[in-house]
Amino acid sequence: MRKLMILYLLLAGLGGSGAHAHAFLDHASPLVGSTVASAPREVSLTFTQNLEAAFSSVQVTGPNGARVDAGKPQISGNTMHVGLKAAGPGTYHVRWHALSVDTHKTEGSFTFTVGGR
Repeated sequence: MRKLMILYLLLAGLGGSGAHAHAFLDHASPLVGSTVASAPREVSLTFTQNLEAAFSSVQVTGPNGARVDAGKPQISGNTMHVGLKAAGPGTYHVRWHALSVDTHKTEGSFTFTVGGR
């Protein structure tokens, strides 16, 4: 009975830690849903876990729907940056895919607006 109780406690402890092992978006610059005065030079995404650079990506489309991200993102630890090409005022869409270093996948998207539209 005692061995069973110890095994149960070990399994319960392992199960609880898995919920925090995904790389969720913690914050972004420009801020999610924000309006900025002028087009930013880059988008920066910070996650809750370190990322696997080879399997994490971000795409940014401008107001006309064309991609405005400038190549592959730079990834360091839990932060991903990608340069942007100028595309003028309007709504920008950011779509990201992240693989944390412990192999859990997450993805998401958000928008930000440039100018007072």
